[in-house]
Amino acid sequence: MAGALVESLIAHAITTPSPIQAATIPDALARRDVAGEAPTGSGKTLAFGLPLLQLVDAARRAGPAGAPARIPIGLVVAPTRELARQIIRTLDPLATALGLRLHAVHGGVPFEPQIEALRQGVDVVIACPGRLLDLVEQGAADLGSVTTVVIDEADRLADMGFLPDVMRLLQLTSSGRQTLLFSATLAGPVEELVAATQQRSPVRHHVAAPDIVPVRHHLWVVANAGRVALLADIARHCGPTVAFTNTRREADRVAAQVRRLGVEASLLHGGNAQHDRTRALDRFAAGTTRLMVATDVAARGLHVEGVACVVHHDLPTDPTDYVHRSGRTGRAGAVGTVVAFVDPAAIDRARRLVARVAAELPGDIISDAEITEPDVLSLESAADRVAIDRELIAMGTMSRPGAVGTVKFSGRG
Repeated sequence: MAGALVESLIAHAITTPSPIQAATIPDALARRDVAGEAPTGSGKTLAFGLPLLQLVDAARRAGPAGAPARIPIGLVVAPTRELARQIIRTLDPLATALGLRLHAVHGGVPFEPQIEALRQGVDVVIACPGRLLDLVEQGAADLGSVTTVVIDEADRLADMGFLPDVMRLLQLTSSGRQTLLFSATLAGPVEELVAATQQRSPVRHHVAAPDIVPVRHHLWVVANAGRVALLADIARHCGPTVAFTNTRREADRVAAQVRRLGVEASLLHGGNAQHDRTRALDRFAAGTTRLMVATDVAARGLHVEGVACVVHHDLPTDPTDYVHRSGRTGRAGAVGTVVAFVDPAAIDRARRLVARVAAELPGDIISDAEITEPDVLSLESAADRVAIDRELIAMGTMSRPGAVGTVKFSGRG
């Protein structure tokens, strides 16, 4: 790695690569096409971000001196605006160390600032597919010089129907581009995308979930009328908590009612304006609010440091949604807690969901979870977390998650 990148990593207390980083970075730096499959929270942002920045820096240095405008050389495609902004926050200090300019391009905000940023010159664009295609069609974005493309959360892009747009963007980049694709799974449509886009000595890396058991799952029978009060108790007891609902309307209702119970809550869903979504995330990340009520817009790719507990206020129907919601806690080997509220009339459906989820969560112990009555005191408290953290760091076994979107290692050689 470039000395400036290493110094920046050390300054942020990142000294040891995660398994997915150790597996993929050498091949990416060798300009091979890479497909990386790893569980959520495993450090994929730095796995692609470090080689991307180093390759872009090398290409910029090799280009003609005094070029009048910086046409993007690197491109990161992300499924949601929150993930795009998070990638920016993670990579910006590293880019600054190299003198590179990054800019996020996504919907929910005016076109003009993004057009102006591109006009002034950007080295790496982090973009959602729809907005970037709009800018290309307006003549405001030129991808013809892009030599390194990252496709992040490819499975989420597939779920949201963005793969045709991704293919259109790839066709607009340099014919000799390098493609780095990262996903929680490489199956199904993602497999087809890999086959269609990776040709430069392609290599695949799979990193399994750790053998340790970082997340404990609790399934509690709770009628709808008692859920908000119970959620407030969980947030008070456990500390930073993310609660998922199935609809925007339910998220609005839950957030309003829990505030009336004295628990400060942020609200995050697709119906909010972009500045409201950003403020909600910032307030929760800063600890101003103890609880974030969200729809599945927050279930992928977002990492807020130290989420103690995830609550499925509404049980999802799809096991994949359960997995990705639950992935907001217990990230990067950290200990986490997941609580799922089960309607008394839906116990059989909950059991079927648990059986399907167990096949996708080999590192967790959901298969041993019983459907029981609520018991908040059985959950790890905020005070207990502090004591356990100290022991884990002293043992060098695990650590809590570090900065947003990254993996921070404490007490490891």
